[in-house]
Amino acid sequence: MRFILFLIIIAVLIFVHEGGHFIIGKKSGIGVEEFNIGFGPVLLSRVHNGTKYSLRLLPLGGNCVFEGFDGEESDSPTSFINSPVWARLSTVAAGPCMNFVLAFFLSLFVIGSIGYDPPVISAVMEGFPAEDAGLKEGDQIIALNGKNMVIYRDISKYIFFHEGENINVRYKRDGLYYETVLIPRYDSEAGRYLLGIYGGERQKGNALSTIRYSLAEVRYWIEMTIGSIAGLFKKGVDMDDLAGPVGVAGIVGDVYEESKPEGVFVVWLNMLQLTILLSADLGVMNLLPFPALDGGRLVFLIIEAITGKGVDKKIEAGFHFFGMCCLLILMMCVMYNDISRIFGR
Repeated sequence: MRFILFLIIIAVLIFVHEGGHFIIGKKSGIGVEEFNIGFGPVLLSRVHNGTKYSLRLLPLGGNCVFEGFDGEESDSPTSFINSPVWARLSTVAAGPCMNFVLAFFLSLFVIGSIGYDPPVISAVMEGFPAEDAGLKEGDQIIALNGKNMVIYRDISKYIFFHEGENINVRYKRDGLYYETVLIPRYDSEAGRYLLGIYGGERQKGNALSTIRYSLAEVRYWIEMTIGSIAGLFKKGVDMDDLAGPVGVAGIVGDVYEESKPEGVFVVWLNMLQLTILLSADLGVMNLLPFPALDGGRLVFLIIEAITGKGVDKKIEAGFHFFGMCCLLILMMCVMYNDISRIFGR
């Protein structure tokens, strides 16, 4: 079951991502030669309105093949290379954007079901900075160093990415606003810096608050992904910090096994929450300005939109080929690392 759930999640993420490219490309008048889900031998295929739709054996990828996408010269007005630059730009950007849209709609269901986590203190730990500063149960954290805290997890995220820094805390108590400065204290048992507060208790709201906090949920995972990527480069990339399909499959399996005793509904919610995280991650990763990724292609398209003249297609193709080679090498290393973790080094 765990493997089936993993395949379903990956298939949904890929379908939505490639579907974003497909829909905007079609609407922009760009010809689509093939829309496929998966790699390897074709299991099912059908041609409709000049586009071949196919399902392949290994559902760990997908592709939306546009006419002339490889940069070859063409006289066809529906060729990708002959389409207006803004049509091409929006088509490329649509894939990652659809991952964010998917994460938002799934968040609506999750938050509508179990509520959101307001940044309200439910308890204060003895001997930690929050107690020394007089923070109490029921206080609402408004901002840390000027950054608004919308959900409780924003607090943990901020401390995680600003370890050891002095933090100006703005909070609300009985309708009045107060400020204090806290220095997070390292807790050896938890293995991280803490202010010394508990929270995260969920509460349900109306339709408008569900929409608001669903947006906050997506924003939270986007910021977590960006912050994690930046952190990898600051401290140096460690292979133990990376996970590929095998590692993600293991995470899905672990979440499933931990949720199973709680019943089908809890399994369903936890799978949706994991899909929200992965969808936001996929959107961010694809927008990175690296050759072969959507973000890398967007860089060349933005240059063309600004200058009115695109980069030589052979040079651009060379960059993307180099980027693809690097990504393939990285994927093989990550997969080896995932397998090593499973069977032990």
